[in-house]
Amino acid sequence: MPINLATPRLILRQWQDSDTVPFIHMCADDDVMRYFPSKLDASEATAFMQRLHDAIEIRGWGLYAVELKATGEFIGFIGLHVHPPEFEIADAPEIGWRLLPQYWHQGYATEGAKAVLKHAFRNLRLDKVISFTAHSNTPSERVMQRIGMQRVSEFNHPLVPADHPLNRHVLYEVQRSDYLHIPFC
Repeated sequence: MPINLATPRLILRQWQDSDTVPFIHMCADDDVMRYFPSKLDASEATAFMQRLHDAIEIRGWGLYAVELKATGEFIGFIGLHVHPPEFEIADAPEIGWRLLPQYWHQGYATEGAKAVLKHAFRNLRLDKVISFTAHSNTPSERVMQRIGMQRVSEFNHPLVPADHPLNRHVLYEVQRSDYLHIPFC
């Protein structure tokens, strides 16, 4: 059964039909998608949202839809994702986030990601969580640092063409044993 997570300002929950339109807009937004090889059209975004919904149904956790407690507005997603085995760099679940631009620079990604890490280590009993992003995506890298992750390497993303400017990525991780020593836990 899927579990909702709550923070002082956010609810991380299963996806709902009402998330579809703002999610489509988010996946087509130039600013939101600047660190991805391409934007998603409406059918691609809808299929992606369905995969996110299904993953939570199957595992009980995943990349959660995020809404503001105060208004119920959908603002994006934050959660954990499992990559296929052929994606060698991903030897543990990845924590990730994507928010609509009007909700940037307000601490929501950090707040939600802290709740996800707490859930990952205390409830799901994961040993490690990773995160990675394009080398140029310093805003996401700063979130990784604020939630206690450590940079461990750089790599060429196997699904991004070698000559693409977003090919080079940074990899961060946090171990459960290290997480227990992070002050915000």
